[in-house]
Amino acid sequence: MFVKVCGTTSEEDALLAVAMGADAVGFIFAPSTRQVAPGLVRDIVRRLPPEVVTVGVFRDALPESVVKVVNSIGLRAAQLHGKETPDQTAYVRERVPLVIKAFAAGDPRIRRASEYKADMVMLDAPSPGSGQVFDWRLAEGVPDGCRLVLAGGLNAGNVADAIAQVHPWGVDVVTGVEAEPGHKDPRALRAFVQAVRDAAVPAYEGAEDGPYDWKEEL
Repeated sequence: MFVKVCGTTSEEDALLAVAMGADAVGFIFAPSTRQVAPGLVRDIVRRLPPEVVTVGVFRDALPESVVKVVNSIGLRAAQLHGKETPDQTAYVRERVPLVIKAFAAGDPRIRRASEYKADMVMLDAPSPGSGQVFDWRLAEGVPDGCRLVLAGGLNAGNVADAIAQVHPWGVDVVTGVEAEPGHKDPRALRAFVQAVRDAAVPAYEGAEDGPYDWKEEL
């Protein structure tokens, strides 16, 4: 299962997330207590393994600006976390490697998520970064075929239940692995990733060609 650790503000925390097994590391450029400057992120990205999906998080930024930032600092994905239209999302998707389109729980647009042509669809709490858990039944509105990344108040104690109920393609965590806003807690991060891996392990059905690789689906 795809694991994204977001709200990263330092090279130390980015490397920690990778060491603990995260598939993606997110950096927030939108107004937030975890907001970081593109120049800092450029330096961090250069130190990360190439297989890690580095994500820039934007909210209602001009599509041209999103594309410029992502490509100029070497990010592998843009996460659009505002009221971007399908056309704006498509513009970005044509010019960057990957796009994640995020929706707040309860947003009626989620039923039309497939129109955005994003690589992944994220369902988050109404107040991103608040650490609040929403009613996971709202994920039922996500169209079939979308790669759903579940976010919003996840932590090591509840992520297994979330996976069992929602069956997402991936999960995203911020507050659930922090010692304080913008600073990761190594033990919480380790416990979260382990809980995800344990919950996502399928029942054994005999020998297979090899381990599951989420990257093959992109």
